[in-house]
Amino acid sequence: MKTTFLIVLFLAEMFFCAAQNSKLDSMNSLIRNAKSDTARINLMCSKVSLLLEINLDSAVLVGRQAIEEARRVNYKKGEGTAQLNLSSAYCFKGDYAAARDLLNEAGKIFALLKDTLSESDLYGNMGMMYGMQSKYDSAILYYNKAMHIAEILHDEESLNSVYQNLAISYLMQSDHANAILYFQKALSYYERINKQTSQAYIYLNLGLAYNNMGDSLRGERSLLKALDLSKKLNMKNVELYAYTNLSGFYDGKDQYQEAYDYAMKAVALGRQTGDIGITATSLARAATALAELGKFQEARKLGEQAIRLADSSGQPFNIYQAYTMHASNLKREGDCAEAIAHFEKAFQFLTSADLYDKSVGNSYTDLSECYEKTGEYKKALAAYKKAAHINDSIRSSENIRKATEQNMNYEFEKKQQLARAEQEKKNEVARTRQIALTIGLALTFLLAVLAFYAFRNKQKTNVLLNKQKDQIEHTLSELKVTQKQLIQSEKMASLGELTAGIAHEIQNPLNFVTNFSEVNNELIEELKSKKSKLKSEEDDEILNDIFQNNEKIAFHGKRADAIVKGMLQHSRASTGKKEPTDINALADEYLRLSYHGMRAKDKSFNATLQTNFDESIGKINVVPQDIGRVLLNLFNNAFYAIGERRKVEGVGYEPTVSICTKRIDSKIEINVKDNGIGIPQKVVDKIFQPFFTTKPTGQGTGLGLSLSYDIIKAHGGEIKAESKEGEGSEFMIVLPY
Repeated sequence: MKTTFLIVLFLAEMFFCAAQNSKLDSMNSLIRNAKSDTARINLMCSKVSLLLEINLDSAVLVGRQAIEEARRVNYKKGEGTAQLNLSSAYCFKGDYAAARDLLNEAGKIFALLKDTLSESDLYGNMGMMYGMQSKYDSAILYYNKAMHIAEILHDEESLNSVYQNLAISYLMQSDHANAILYFQKALSYYERINKQTSQAYIYLNLGLAYNNMGDSLRGERSLLKALDLSKKLNMKNVELYAYTNLSGFYDGKDQYQEAYDYAMKAVALGRQTGDIGITATSLARAATALAELGKFQEARKLGEQAIRLADSSGQPFNIYQAYTMHASNLKREGDCAEAIAHFEKAFQFLTSADLYDKSVGNSYTDLSECYEKTGEYKKALAAYKKAAHINDSIRSSENIRKATEQNMNYEFEKKQQLARAEQEKKNEVARTRQIALTIGLALTFLLAVLAFYAFRNKQKTNVLLNKQKDQIEHTLSELKVTQKQLIQSEKMASLGELTAGIAHEIQNPLNFVTNFSEVNNELIEELKSKKSKLKSEEDDEILNDIFQNNEKIAFHGKRADAIVKGMLQHSRASTGKKEPTDINALADEYLRLSYHGMRAKDKSFNATLQTNFDESIGKINVVPQDIGRVLLNLFNNAFYAIGERRKVEGVGYEPTVSICTKRIDSKIEINVKDNGIGIPQKVVDKIFQPFFTTKPTGQGTGLGLSLSYDIIKAHGGEIKAESKEGEGSEFMIVLPY
């Protein structure tokens, strides 16, 4: 009895794409030019997905590199994704132990990250792993878990990927009704979004489903469609499976030369892609075609080669096929004793499989005939019963399919009946309405009176509501005015602190102006009193001194003028216009002004000022007045914090405020740090809220950090704070470069 095997291609969950050399080159270029470690690792994961359809050995190599890179930079998400991709490669290579270990590790990572979407992909890969070991009950269990998550997340792409693999699992259990149902669901979706790569997978597996159902015309058409798409899109794995399944298809139609040709194409492509299991199965197919053509010696040689290769693949179903096809060839040759040994070994690999396939039943029938010819009648009867049991299971599946179709027809007819009943109900309602209309005319006048009364009440209510609305709007307007006044008050408070610092700064040049003016007056008086006594050379010296003093007066006068201009510039309302600004100079200027402002209020106040400026920053586009207000507010807070800690600790405490700037990629980071009293952890998240302050009542409005937050956000940046109570605080500003 002829045995024709059809091989399914499980889809690596959510990681398939068209494997084209140009795409691989583009991917390599992107990896080389990645701007961050995480971006490079994500691209390496995508490269593994691409290589799954080109070369499994390369996919394994890149997958291992991605995992090592992710661990080196502690990128957990990337590590889990890389493990997920690498598990697919190991599954296709038949190393299920390695695949299972990777999936377990990835599962721990996704659970820790609470990454539900990745857990759905994980379940999909678990299902694929069990499916490739012919453990279809377990595969269906995990696919249903993945499907449930995808439905909750409304993730159509993941959901339809699960549909395909779920359909394959039902197909391998001869549950054709569910197999066709899920294949068609997925195909409709991918036709709608015009995703041909996924259509290629579905047409391949639909071809197997149709062939198993006996619809050879649709089966051949679907397999050839999958082959055309795989060549067009350069999908090597689909092309490989299409070749090997077309070989089995033509073997079933007694077209042995075509079966042999397609099998050898599959062998060549399987060796190229590194898929050992399918290479072994394809060699066994070629051997079967040769045996049918009467070339037993060549068939035996290919069959033995197929068995050796299958043993090294670690894939139970492929090993089973290689042994069974070789056994069938030996039976054709008349060597029943050796055929029995290979049949028995083949069935050992199906002990843990959930496989219900017609070809398995046929293999047991062949084994029964071999037992009978060698005189082992009890074993022959047992093998025959096993074949009958499997065939009964398949027929039961067929009955389920037919019952499902009948049930669908019944449900459709039931819906039709309900629709007719609903229409009759609507007609009856219409007749009742006509009667009610006649009665209703008598009540129309009464209803009109009631409606008028209700309308008047509604008018009165609307008047009252409008009054309340006006009151609320007036109150809201007053609140907005009050808020603006508070904000202006905060700005004026900031200006007062700045003015104190500027006054302290301006005192020095003014002292110089006063002193040199007094000296000039004395020199002039001296010149007058000694005019008649001094020689001309001495006159020149006094005049030179007066000239130099006047130069110094002019210099310090200009210095005072510059300070006043700076004060006026700060006091002006912001124009909102960005301009190139030296952020280092701006930060240094406001640090000094804030410090001198504190010194002006408290002569005993001292602190260590530390600056660490990145000179490569240059100028950036900001509104200098606004950024100056932010920096001044942060410096004032820092000096307040160290001042409070100094009161507590006294001698031995060294108050320090530091400012650091640095450029990171396309951003500028400004850090203001102090070793003051710090901010309680429970209120750190509230400090940017309007009117929230950690200072005692009367010492802070709670608007400084709120305004700073708004200014930084308006610049497209962000501001955040870290603090440890009793040790100090650090504020970080990030601005676009």
